[in-house]
Amino acid sequence: MRILMLGNSLTTAHGLPDRLASALDAEVVVHARGGARLAEHLNPKTRNGARTLAALAPVGPSGEPAHPLWDYVVLQEMSHAPATTPEAYARSVAALCALARGAGTTPVIYATWAYREGSSKLARLGLSYAQMHDLMHDSFVRVAAQNEAILADACDAFYGAADPAALYAPDGVHPSQMGTGVAASVLARAMDSATPWSHAR
Repeated sequence: MRILMLGNSLTTAHGLPDRLASALDAEVVVHARGGARLAEHLNPKTRNGARTLAALAPVGPSGEPAHPLWDYVVLQEMSHAPATTPEAYARSVAALCALARGAGTTPVIYATWAYREGSSKLARLGLSYAQMHDLMHDSFVRVAAQNEAILADACDAFYGAADPAALYAPDGVHPSQMGTGVAASVLARAMDSATPWSHAR
């Protein structure tokens, strides 16, 4: 299995790609930059964009891939964008999912989590923990449905945990070691079973 992960520091935190590779006995390649939005991966003038567009380019005379390079492409947006700029997020996902399909690859929506309850960054958004979670989750479910993508729902996994605070790093945004373990498990389970979006909620 070969997996391409597109994202930022929420994708690379605490060796998440290596944990996923170990869980699935897969090769995992990462295109990421701290703070990056998915739109960057569509811009050939950026390093990530140039790499991603080349990696997802269709091959073969018919425009269909003769030998797909990837089994899955994991899409992870900037931390609060699915809640605060859902339309822009949806546009980026749609474009990347179309590229993934053209390259013979299955897209996976990596549904990340609301900021930790009580954190300063959550307060700056003017949202409660429940409000941010609901906005994020609704956005993830919607784009997964619209693009027939697999939903890896770490958003709900964090929210429904017995002790959600333990899953966060001190900044209230990034995952702790334990949180990364939860995220890796959610991603591995989603890809291992190839669960359709409608059954992954």
